[in-house]
Amino acid sequence: MGYYREGRQRFGPRRGPASFGPKPVEEGKEYEVDIKEISRRGEGIARVEGFVVFVPNTKAGDHVKVKVTKVANRFATAEVVQ
Repeated sequence: MGYYREGRQRFGPRRGPASFGPKPVEEGKEYEVDIKEISRRGEGIARVEGFVVFVPNTKAGDHVKVKVTKVANRFATAEVVQ
């Protein structure tokens, strides 16, 4: 009797870290991008094959060459290359 049964979990199986497959950008590589919008934190947002790249110190409309500094599951961060 009771709410819980042996071998069953109340809230379903726990999931591990999600993997979203191969990324279209690589850490350390350079890309030319167009900044399309600004994030809530004031960083420029570009996309490489739909993958979001945050670029600080840019504004919407900028066309810049960037170097990717970090790649996460759903986004990357980059810095402007002079």
